[in-house]
Amino acid sequence: MFQSRTHTCGELRVTDAGSKVTLAGYYENMRRVSKNLGFLVLRDFYGTTQIVIETEEMMDKLAGINTESTLQIEGTVRERSSKNPELPTGEIEVVPDDIRVLGKCRYNELPFEINRSREADENTRLRYRYLDLRNPDVRERIVLRSQVVAELRRSMTEHGFMEITTPILTCSSPEGARDYLVPSRLHEGKFYALPQAPQQFKQILMASGFDRYFQIAPCFRDEDARADRSPGEFYQLDMEMAFATQEDVFSVLEDVLPPVFAKYGKYKKASEAPFRRIAFLDALETYGTDKPDLRIDLTLTEATEMMKGGGFEPFESADVIKAIVVHGFTGSRKVIDKIAADAEVVSGGRSYWVKCGDDGATLAGGVAKFLTDKQDSIIKEYELKPGDLVFISAGTKAQALKTGGVLIKTIGAAAPEHMDREAYEFCWIVDFPMYEIGEESGELEFCHNPFSMPQGGLEALKSEDPLKILAYQYDLVCNGVELSSGAVRNHDPEIMIEAFKMVGLGEDDVKAKFPAMYNAFCYGAPPHAGIAPGVDRMVMLIAGEESIREIIPFPMNKNAEDLMMGAPAEVEQKQLDDVHIAIRKD
Repeated sequence: MFQSRTHTCGELRVTDAGSKVTLAGYYENMRRVSKNLGFLVLRDFYGTTQIVIETEEMMDKLAGINTESTLQIEGTVRERSSKNPELPTGEIEVVPDDIRVLGKCRYNELPFEINRSREADENTRLRYRYLDLRNPDVRERIVLRSQVVAELRRSMTEHGFMEITTPILTCSSPEGARDYLVPSRLHEGKFYALPQAPQQFKQILMASGFDRYFQIAPCFRDEDARADRSPGEFYQLDMEMAFATQEDVFSVLEDVLPPVFAKYGKYKKASEAPFRRIAFLDALETYGTDKPDLRIDLTLTEATEMMKGGGFEPFESADVIKAIVVHGFTGSRKVIDKIAADAEVVSGGRSYWVKCGDDGATLAGGVAKFLTDKQDSIIKEYELKPGDLVFISAGTKAQALKTGGVLIKTIGAAAPEHMDREAYEFCWIVDFPMYEIGEESGELEFCHNPFSMPQGGLEALKSEDPLKILAYQYDLVCNGVELSSGAVRNHDPEIMIEAFKMVGLGEDDVKAKFPAMYNAFCYGAPPHAGIAPGVDRMVMLIAGEESIREIIPFPMNKNAEDLMMGAPAEVEQKQLDDVHIAIRKD
């Protein structure tokens, strides 16, 4: 066997001049000056080193060798006469005594230039992910992910949590998304399911006497892709605490997360404990969303009475009108129109605007002509100065809030003076409704999590209007992205049965759907609470990326396809026969 390398390509310095070394890495490029002089760049995981070819013999060894081949180079380090201060190895170069090809690239042309792979079409990048990952910029996202996960593990262990892995093959459970099903070979007609989350297992651990559990848990959900959601599988920092309240969970995460964001984040400022608490309904009224981006200093203001009466039909017929006052707006009319158009694409609702004129006493532009009789009170109420802008959303309450929420995010992105882009702003959304009326079913449904403890317990379930019952449920939001959902769990079988009765499921249904957890609780379960921040979303925020696929080593594309491996794929008939599956084609 040969000695593959004595040093990495990012390691040598001027103090190594005169040393005999062996390097190994990828042939990135070479600038040929003459038939016996060239400057080759060798790249490995750790960096690059310049190799100076000074003989025709060494040049011949590279004849017919394509870039991205892997090479081993033995040679002598010397100080460079023309130094490159931009590179850690920019003061040295290596003069080779021997060049050996370890792995030949058999293609003259690459699907993209390695160091510019992020400019390529995404499907091409994913099909050739092994080349995409050679790009140091892409690779650093995966290194960052590893560092963040290691830091989370260290911190959770220091907080007294024990890492326990839970099963991957389990039973199907109604948890809000489609399951991935796995047919059983030994039990014809029966299926395992990949876990949407370790929810039941971690609650059973609490009933089993374990006090503090965590794991970096894989979760599997057959969902469509989004910018902040990868289809198929994702990972979360799953945790649960026995004899714990909502505040106990908050205290742990407020201690664990900010140092990780501050240490590895693109932005060095992160919220300090305690994070701001915002009730769910207050968040909707104030920000138009339960995922507010607190870096933006804009909020929704009630404007129904203020805007009605001017004869503008969308206002006259609206149930609710909301206003967003943007002081000191400096954007042009073109910017205003783009904000309105972009917000309409996302929200599906029209938005309107009006501006305070240069005289500070009249309204101009947008829908100003319909508000002439109201302009004095509007200017006074919103303390408008020349140039200040008011965006307006109107419609049903749900539509006015949704459009207003999208407007806030869109304005923040377009008006840097209203958004602190160099920070991580955390908040807790609390007091979620226990129940809601389903949009499709028209029936009473669980709003957030069926395993949550209702505020007021059994008495509330028996005596209060179901739509007014709140739950001990909470979301952790950072910069407008939902990092996590959690809850104080319903550990009492009697309360659990009553909670499910509200949505039309009786005691037998609860026992049938959740037999292990229900029976475990019947043996005296402790009160417990937990949460599960998404690791992928966390790293996406820390890296400052817009797409979650940038921080996943081998992501699927938007159509839930693994283009590199060719999944999903057909399988042989024998494999189907083994698991008692027949394919029916329409």
